[in-house]
Order: sequence, then structure tokens, then C-alpha cells
Amino acid sequence: QVQLVESGGGLVQPGGSLRLSCAASATIFSIYAMGWYRQAPGKQRELVAVITSGSSTNYADSVKGRFTISRDNAKNTVYLQMNSLKPEDTAVYYCAASGAQAIPVLVYEYNYWGQGTQVTVSS
Repeated sequence: QVQLVESGGGLVQPGGSLRLSCAASATIFSIYAMGWYRQAPGKQRELVAVITSGSSTNYADSVKGRFTISRDNAKNTVYLQMNSLKPEDTAVYYCAASGAQAIPVLVYEYNYWGQGTQVTVSS
């Protein structure tokens, strides 16, 4: 069982930055691919970014060039640096862990989920 705990959400003005963190309980964290998803009210959960155990990354087109996913295996933590935030980035952000060998991009490929952290971009 892997427990994931997100932090770092909050209220930020358009154009601002936030860094989300997700701490994992697993001592074998390094073998999991880690993803950040988000879900806005009335919308489906969507993949924002994913990083594999080998640190390959993939991003949604809507966040490319603005968001950066990274991981620190020594700290069992994955990060999402979000810059140039827009109101449309407002959502609950979830981190998730996947044991898939290839880059996991579908919700069902993720085995464990955090509880989510709210990000609100508003002036």
C-alpha cells in the first residue's frame, strides 16, 4: 500500500507561481511512475504531467512550457512547479502512482491516489 499526501496548493494571482509536493510512504517509491492530475468542477479528471521511474516526462499541451514535474527519490517526493498560472488552471490537483512500465497516461493505469490539493488562480 502506498500513501500519497499532496501539499502546496492555495490561492494565487494570474501569472503567479506555485509548487506542489507529493510525499509518498513507499520505500520503493523510485520504481513508480508518478503523475499529477487535476479536476475542475464539472469536468473530467485530466492528466497534467507524468514522470517515469527513469525520469522521462510527459505534459499536457495546455501546461507545456509553464509546468515542470520532477522527483527526488531520496525524499520519496514528486513536485509540480507551476509558473505563469492562468485562471483555467484552477482545479483540485491530485498526485498518483503507477506501476506501469510505459508512460502511464490513463486514469486506470494509476494504482494509488492522494487526497488532492486545491489550486485557485484568481485576481
